[in-house]
Amino acid sequence: MSIKSTNPFTLEILKSFDEMTNEQIDHALEKAHTAYLNWRTTSYQERATILNKVGTILRSKKAELSKLITLEMGKLLAQAESEIDYAASIFEYYAKHGETFLKDEKIEVDSGEAYIKKTPIGVLLGVEPWNFPFYQVARFAAPNIMIGNTIVLKHASIVPQCAKAIEDIFKEAGAPEGVYTNLFVRGSKVTKLIADKRIQGASLTGSEKAGSELAMMAGKYIKKSVLELGGSDPFIVLEDADIERTVSLAIKGRTVNNGQSCIAAKRFIVMEKIASEFLTQFKVAMSKLKLGNPLEADTELGPLSSEDALESILKQIETAVSEGAKIEIGGKRAKLKGAFIEPTIISHISPKMKIYKEELFGPVASFYIVKTVEEAIALANDTEFGLGGSVFTKDIEKGKEIAHQIDSGMVFINHPTKSSVELPFGGTKRSGYGREMSPLGIDEFVNKKLIRVLKEGDTL
Repeated sequence: MSIKSTNPFTLEILKSFDEMTNEQIDHALEKAHTAYLNWRTTSYQERATILNKVGTILRSKKAELSKLITLEMGKLLAQAESEIDYAASIFEYYAKHGETFLKDEKIEVDSGEAYIKKTPIGVLLGVEPWNFPFYQVARFAAPNIMIGNTIVLKHASIVPQCAKAIEDIFKEAGAPEGVYTNLFVRGSKVTKLIADKRIQGASLTGSEKAGSELAMMAGKYIKKSVLELGGSDPFIVLEDADIERTVSLAIKGRTVNNGQSCIAAKRFIVMEKIASEFLTQFKVAMSKLKLGNPLEADTELGPLSSEDALESILKQIETAVSEGAKIEIGGKRAKLKGAFIEPTIISHISPKMKIYKEELFGPVASFYIVKTVEEAIALANDTEFGLGGSVFTKDIEKGKEIAHQIDSGMVFINHPTKSSVELPFGGTKRSGYGREMSPLGIDEFVNKKLIRVLKEGDTL
């Protein structure tokens, strides 16, 4: 069976790749394990050199790589270019700071010496999504390769050209064979990979279902796992917020990556006093977005990643309406050839509706009106997700007070949730566990080994 790359704007098949056989998979795992036995003995400087070269190559090939992202999953070209720069910066960040993050940690003891030494653990399996095909890989691969682990990576099946390009970049950078290996396999084979004794840990960014299956297998075989799953981020707007500025940020927060981001603002929770004015401006701004070819500079909203993605979100909207929700604008397939949906705002949502509990992965906003701050906080927390969130107010201390009460891994004040290499990224509840990026991101797949030294005459 082949893995196909399809342009969601034209719906044309761009390229096909053969799925790896069991023998090829086994060979890839053996190469990764053999590479680990040597890679773990290299110096931090040697590892940093490779990561810096990967970053340099990404930047030098930004034009072709960003176009590849756009062609395979529909991201606006300018956003794709930013993604390549961002991915490069992650490799450079861990090349620069990795040795410091991994330095020995001294423990004060009464006699002798004690310290924690962070060492690699082996071959790691990464399962990465299509929505940020280079950035997501970078935040998993960069810190772990710096540690001395090696990577085998199963990328999303709809971005196979991006997947191959990343492996080719590592080869061009001079990484030893097996340090980074792309696996052209279906998701159904991931659980079998975790069972392999050569795999020592696994990280997945993706759906709840896939994350649950990976975690179950990792638990069965007693292997460390990190999960970054879905989100239904609240966007809380208090009465004193600058409405014009906040609406502008609401548009960016909801439509970034064509609305297909786990940390996109999804549930807009607005105080009753300003709700009407906010909604009016929000509807106008959403309705003005220009849909079209994501390769063209003036396009503001591209297609969803696939026909399946479009059909899924249209079904969610249809169900919501049948249960009593109101479509403020949009709600239908856009009149364009590709996998386009109209920018959509849905209101009058009740807890009994399916949409109240679901993640909407596209340019579809849920709109809620609340009377009090306490009601806003309760609504923000009334979800099985807990990834990001944001609060908009001129009263910073009030914003902090609210942020402290939101059950999520990240809360931003006066800006939609956004990732940055120096900030930890991760969630709570069904949004997953573990952290990526920042110094915390290099701590997930290490053996924190205690070294205890006693000299002759010392006692415990």
